[in-house]
Amino acid sequence: MSALDGASDHGPGKIEVKDVRRVFGHPAKGFIALGPVELSVASGEFLCIVGPSGCGKSTLLRMFAGLDCPSTGSIAIRHDDTTRPMTAMIFQQESVFPWLTVEENAAYGLKATRNWKGQESRERVDYFLEKTGLYSFRKFRPDQLSGGMKQRLSIARAFATNPEILLMDEPFAALDEQNKLLMQQELASLWEEFRSTVIFITHGLDEAVLLGDRVVVMSSAPGRLIHSMQIDLPRPRHSSDIRRMPEFTRYTSELWDILGQEVLEARRQEARRIQRQGQ
Repeated sequence: MSALDGASDHGPGKIEVKDVRRVFGHPAKGFIALGPVELSVASGEFLCIVGPSGCGKSTLLRMFAGLDCPSTGSIAIRHDDTTRPMTAMIFQQESVFPWLTVEENAAYGLKATRNWKGQESRERVDYFLEKTGLYSFRKFRPDQLSGGMKQRLSIARAFATNPEILLMDEPFAALDEQNKLLMQQELASLWEEFRSTVIFITHGLDEAVLLGDRVVVMSSAPGRLIHSMQIDLPRPRHSSDIRRMPEFTRYTSELWDILGQEVLEARRQEARRIQRQGQ
């Protein structure tokens, strides 16, 4: 089993990615955005993906969500409980409905994917609004909320549906540092309780080490998975405690040693592209 599999450490594969490529445009002449990618993600694993901008991280995540398809290769996702939705996705951009209240937004996924109504739905929504600190704001509209509160609402809505797989595309990137730290802690706490499989894309190495069971590094475009690192830090993880550990610094430093070279290569690729356009 390859270093990028990881399933041997966590159990049978929940997601199996085999020789996946994504080409935009003509299959023979188009832009190769991704691949080849080989990856196994275990059930209940919290996997973080880091890589240079434009390497195909979000494209891969969209494939897991069924919003995009590989040009070649295959993605197999095991559905263990047909009473639960397969996936829920949280985007970097705000994705709440401005015409719905906080509680209506939080209940939307339940009604759309699980057809939950009445008291059972209200109790579940109230539980996750309480968990994310939004219960007192349940009658508010999104335009009355801060950016951090809107992202907490997105998380409450996703967890309320109890998905087997939670897909998160840089969900805290737009937040200030204080709110980011709080959101990381809240996410870690919810995951500890429900243990959905999580695929989390981030540019922050400290964020990846703080949250992940495993961190995989993608190369510059076309994105490939070039390194996998198991994060052997105790759980539950509290940000202030974990960041003081020498192991935390070692993990982030080792990841940057690998990722930094790919970031520089991505810059060189961008410079060459701009130069060709100017000729």
